Amino acid sequence: MNGIADRALSAVPASPGQADWLADALGLALAGGSPQPLATRLYQQLREWIQTGRLACGQRLPSSRQLARELGLGRNTVLAAFDQLLAEGFLVTRHGSGTFVADLPFPHATQQPARQSSRQAVTAGLATSQTFPTRADAPPLSTRGTSLLAFCHASQERPILAPGLPALDRFPHGPWQRLVRRHQQRMPRDWLAYQAQGGVPALREALADYLQLSRSVRCRPEQILIVQGAQQGFELIARLLSDPGDKVWIEEPGYPGAQACFAAAGLDLQAVAVDDEGMSVAAAACAESPRLIYVTPSHQYPSGVTMSLSRRLALLEAAERHGAWVVEDDYDSEFRYEQRPIAALQGLVDDGRVIYVGTFSKVMYPGLRLGYVVLPEPLIEPFRRANARLHREGQYPVQAALAEFIVNGQFSRHIRRMRDCYRRRQALLRKALAPAVARGLRLSDGQAGMHLVAWLDEAEHERQLLRQGMEQGIALSPLSSYYLDAPARPGLVLGYAGTVEAEIERVGRWLAREWLNLG
Repeated sequence: MNGIADRALSAVPASPGQADWLADALGLALAGGSPQPLATRLYQQLREWIQTGRLACGQRLPSSRQLARELGLGRNTVLAAFDQLLAEGFLVTRHGSGTFVADLPFPHATQQPARQSSRQAVTAGLATSQTFPTRADAPPLSTRGTSLLAFCHASQERPILAPGLPALDRFPHGPWQRLVRRHQQRMPRDWLAYQAQGGVPALREALADYLQLSRSVRCRPEQILIVQGAQQGFELIARLLSDPGDKVWIEEPGYPGAQACFAAAGLDLQAVAVDDEGMSVAAAACAESPRLIYVTPSHQYPSGVTMSLSRRLALLEAAERHGAWVVEDDYDSEFRYEQRPIAALQGLVDDGRVIYVGTFSKVMYPGLRLGYVVLPEPLIEPFRRANARLHREGQYPVQAALAEFIVNGQFSRHIRRMRDCYRRRQALLRKALAPAVARGLRLSDGQAGMHLVAWLDEAEHERQLLRQGMEQGIALSPLSSYYLDAPARPGLVLGYAGTVEAEIERVGRWLAREWLNLG
């Protein structure tokens, strides 16, 4: 006789009221909206309770018919969940006896006391957490892994006024999909194989023309490496041009994504203060010699200031003096409202010390996962080879579609439409916040970009607004989280670009009211 089945049969038989309490607990766990099918959610919940020991080994479950009736579900929904658990070995059955929890030694299961019923175990779990418990003896992360997690938000909840999110509701989805489908249908067979070209040549050519005309970037198509977003570009730069322990000057406050990439590479992050002219090279005079210098000169993130020409020249001189590489992140330079976009830092020099990084996440959409790095001549071949080895190249039909999107003028028209849209949305946010601004709330000038900064006077005000927002289902982005060192300046980073007009007005009025009520 099967050993697992024997042990299952030796368990205490199901009591008449078992389906009632299990259904109650499952009903609580499955409550609330979710895009996942009910069968999937039921399967995941039962599996979690088995793995954590909240449903004990050998415990007999109610029949699928009984459980479906108690939960108010179709029997096929329950059967689908049971069948998946049976297939994975979490449950076992024996003809004429029923369905039982398998007796498996889950490494992190919390064994319940002998006199505690399964009902008590499950309801106790509901009262505390729906996630797996953490073992005290779990294998520790590496030092770099622990450092990286400091830059990763624990919550996956997106802020209501999310910084960096474009207007997805205004993207020309239909024309773009038709373009992608056409290139997928016509793609050469060799695109199915591994690629090591640095990206589709047509896209690199289109980008070279665009960057030279719109950003004054000095480059040939061969200098452009297509990557899966700016983050991958930062990772490659850190891996190929620095060693663990090397210094990187990084703006304070600054972009958490770049902070995370450089921290994960084991670099020593040296915070350099940002003022009204951008990164203060003078403030870095006492800092140790860097291997990399990371800046967002055209539109500093998150403060929104533009680096002055004198600061740019001082930065380039400092990079030359220290033998450092300058990493120029030009993430949303297209969106300027009062003047033409500022020329890129890279175009000021021809000595090949600046690496220019761009992304399509802001001008197209984040899910596209395409960015680019403009490399000095000596770095072209090593970066192309390393990228092909570490990350492979892909999405060639999408790259080809993007090249046509740029060449046929749709890209420029889309940027113009988004610029107008973001100008209107910023104006709506300013109007909603006007009562607070009239009483002293300070906002960034908003001459460019996709967000405004609301500067606050006290850290407690920031904490209070975040707490009150969470109580109302409004998740805000705190400015203090963009700082590496204390003291962090308090404030809120309010992204208006990807928020629909009605939400901008609603949340803006709420924020103005709450700010006025601060003690």
